Amino acid sequence: MSGYDIFAWIVLVILLASAVGVFCIAGSLPGHIAKTRGHPWAQAVMVAGWITLICGFALWPLALIWAYVDVPAPRKTGNA
Repeated sequence: MSGYDIFAWIVLVILLASAVGVFCIAGSLPGHIAKTRGHPWAQAVMVAGWITLICGFALWPLALIWAYVDVPAPRKTGNA
């Protein structure tokens, strides 16, 4: 093995590790955001983030938007 082959393998391993790291961060990002914002369905947002990322990236931004959506408080109906 020449020096170039070893360098190429090192670069390949670093690229694969970086890709796995980015994938894991992107999968957990919507759930983490929802949890820190106190979203009532933080667990569902987390599951949606992972499933949409694994099954195709197209709907992942919707899970990210869902993490930022505040759920309005229920209206109190009463005779005041």
